[in-house]
Amino acid sequence: MPVAKHLHTGKAGESIAQQFLQQKGYIILHTNWRHGKCEVDIIALLQNLLVFVEVKTRSTNYFGYPEEAVSRRKQLLLAKAANAYTELLHPNALVRFDVISVTLPAGQEPEIYHIEDAFALYDE
Repeated sequence: MPVAKHLHTGKAGESIAQQFLQQKGYIILHTNWRHGKCEVDIIALLQNLLVFVEVKTRSTNYFGYPEEAVSRRKQLLLAKAANAYTELLHPNALVRFDVISVTLPAGQEPEIYHIEDAFALYDE
């Protein structure tokens, strides 16, 4: 069964994002970590900081930049997964949420945009 193009694009972007983070000194702890309906693309460690990373990938910016697709709902799901992860494995960890935007223009080098501390969540 062939894989849908958007799924292949997404996996390629996640792989590029992992390599990018590793080159910046991050230690990748988990990829595609799930808790119920929530999934975190990358969980990484940077010194004493636990970083939850959402990766958005597109083949073109024609319909907008990939990072624009990280909705408030997605942010809340990431926070829910992060809470579960920290309770299970890293209580008292300092946590940050990042977004990595990857654009894969045909025949060109990938464009990577790393937004550190992309959003903060407060009780609503």
